[in-house]
Amino acid sequence: MKKNRELILGIETSCDETAASLIKAEKGKIEILSNVVFSQIKLHQPFGGIVPEVASRAHLEKIIPVLKKAYGNYSPFQVNLICVTYGPGLITSLLIGIEAAKTLSYLTHAPLMAVNHLEGHIYSVENFEKIIYPAMALIVSGGHTKLINIKKPFVYQEVGTTLDDAAGECFDKISKFLGLGYPGGPIISDYASKWRQGKKTIDFHLPRPMLKKKNFDFSFSGLKTALIYSLRKKHSFPLEGICAEVEEAICQVLTYKTMAASREYKANSLILCGGVAANQYLRKRLKEEANKAKINFFCPPSNLATDNALMIALAGYERFKMLSPKEKEKLKNNFELDAKPNLYF
Repeated sequence: MKKNRELILGIETSCDETAASLIKAEKGKIEILSNVVFSQIKLHQPFGGIVPEVASRAHLEKIIPVLKKAYGNYSPFQVNLICVTYGPGLITSLLIGIEAAKTLSYLTHAPLMAVNHLEGHIYSVENFEKIIYPAMALIVSGGHTKLINIKKPFVYQEVGTTLDDAAGECFDKISKFLGLGYPGGPIISDYASKWRQGKKTIDFHLPRPMLKKKNFDFSFSGLKTALIYSLRKKHSFPLEGICAEVEEAICQVLTYKTMAASREYKANSLILCGGVAANQYLRKRLKEEANKAKINFFCPPSNLATDNALMIALAGYERFKMLSPKEKEKLKNNFELDAKPNLYF
């Protein structure tokens, strides 16, 4: 790598976004040159959720156009480092990005850095260089709900996880049941926001799963069942009120458990990341609680909360800087890299 200027390419295809990003690192500063995302939401909406085969076919069709757009006026041979998501995710989706990255690395001799998708989400937050450790990270999306104690950069301890459905998955399932569409999180949040603006009340209550359990795990699969039983007893609840209670139940559990874990592990910083981090109500609640506890709060810009390749480029580059010259050289022949769909920390 050149000493004062590096170009880093990030590739992300873990689920239903085909993404590539190019960043420039120069004199200790990062400049975002591109961050291209092709979203497959419209492809999966008719099915009410992600269909793996549809996702992988779309990745195959879009990976080259997305990469071309990400490169812009730069040549692939100018790139000094290629970073790619290798897990967790859908194996058929992951393989598209990995094979593209290996091909580019072979042709250009650029080192190939494997990046954990979950770690990428952590590095999507604004001002991540200002995080004071230890830090507690809530990674919450359609596929993951995890609490990670970050002792120092790249040293992780999982302290809580979902035992069944992820929070984002719960939003999607309830939205589908209510006939609202996919993805469910933004739709439910919009209805809930309108209800709160009217300052209305409702005689409708959902359980707060595992709220009083003396651990930091989550369980959201029962919320949909509780909702179904409640609506069978009484059908006249307003839709906006139902959505407000759904969002309140999920966000209350996430906030309570995250703050409890932050106290237990004496966190100096609190990180909210993942697709559900785009939920403004959850952001507001966690930020308020972090401020009360005098803990620094970090979250990504809303447009970087969902899957993107910028976070992969950033996380990969930060890890790469920690390697020895010999380790960096080995990455120029990292062609045995394979997908790890069940990868965690």
